[in-house]
Amino acid sequence: MNGRERILAALEHREPDRVPRDLGGTIVTGINIVAYRNLVRHLGLAEAPTFFSERSRLADISEAVLQRFGSDCRAVVAGGAFGVGHPDGSGAYVDGYGVVRAFPPDERGHWYVVRSPLAGPITRADVTAAARTWPDPDDPALSDGVAERARRLHTGTGYAVVLNLPIGCIHLAQWVRGFEDWLADLASDPDLSIYLLDTLLERWLEMSRRLIEATAGHVDVILFAEDVALQTGPMVSPTTYARIIRPYQQRVFRALKAWSPAKVLYHNCGAVTWQIEDLIEEGVDALNPVQVSARGMDDTAALKRRFGDRIAFWGGIDTSRILPYGTPDDVRAEVRRRIGDLAPGGGYVLASVHNLQADVPPENICAMWEDLTP
Repeated sequence: MNGRERILAALEHREPDRVPRDLGGTIVTGINIVAYRNLVRHLGLAEAPTFFSERSRLADISEAVLQRFGSDCRAVVAGGAFGVGHPDGSGAYVDGYGVVRAFPPDERGHWYVVRSPLAGPITRADVTAAARTWPDPDDPALSDGVAERARRLHTGTGYAVVLNLPIGCIHLAQWVRGFEDWLADLASDPDLSIYLLDTLLERWLEMSRRLIEATAGHVDVILFAEDVALQTGPMVSPTTYARIIRPYQQRVFRALKAWSPAKVLYHNCGAVTWQIEDLIEEGVDALNPVQVSARGMDDTAALKRRFGDRIAFWGGIDTSRILPYGTPDDVRAEVRRRIGDLAPGGGYVLASVHNLQADVPPENICAMWEDLTP
């Protein structure tokens, strides 16, 4: 099988010739720039690493590394994929929604939100006014080169092509409102929360529709990513989830299914067993990142027994403990365990739990990918 056949077989719960692998096929399965520099030196490659995403501190992984580790996926990402933004002269990073981020002194860190444009007391009129300044779906930068890259990858290679959609509106709402105010709104002014989410979603859906139309016929998987869970369980109450979060996500999933036959990959970090039945009902094909360090997620054999014939799992290799702090042998044991639990009968794509961070040593990255015998 080639990579595309392998990924599609797994997502259709057919057992492929080997476990499919994803390194760098999505915005949540990449490598931090610091870890990648260390890896390139370790491998003795003559590369000068560059950014795939400045905001997320992700490296642009070379084709040589992707092929060496057998990644079955290749990414297609919208122009300005992580929000149209850039570090300015003050050292801040301002995205297209007016969210301001700052970078800590340690290069191993990330750009963290320090100012939200809609923080504090606001009204619907404030949301409406702010929306006039948000990224324009008509901006040609959104789709610049996207159709060409998708077509080239799909017709010229055997890899699974993953269209990475702009970050989901839950995250956008958290960022533009500020996390504390966003949470307070859910409890004290849910109608305002819904209005903000609807306003963001209207623009997001138009952006996503145009990207999907531009890449039609040349995409195998569509990634929709945002977090609605914590390490211990849901981020919001069951009542709030049912009233606000689930109806919004239903609109997203139904639109994606209507616009494209591609498989839908949904990313939600944390403890998410409470949500999986809803995802299955909405037709989601695969769940990422399978954060095994979160409550109820480590028993991947139980996850497979309970859900594995109805949804695929994508991820599962622990980035909290094993990859940064374990030995190469610990990493190999972790990989064998997750393959043994999740791969039988198809339904598993091997990847790290979210992006490989700066503290993951190159020896462990190599151990993860270079010996995949169960």
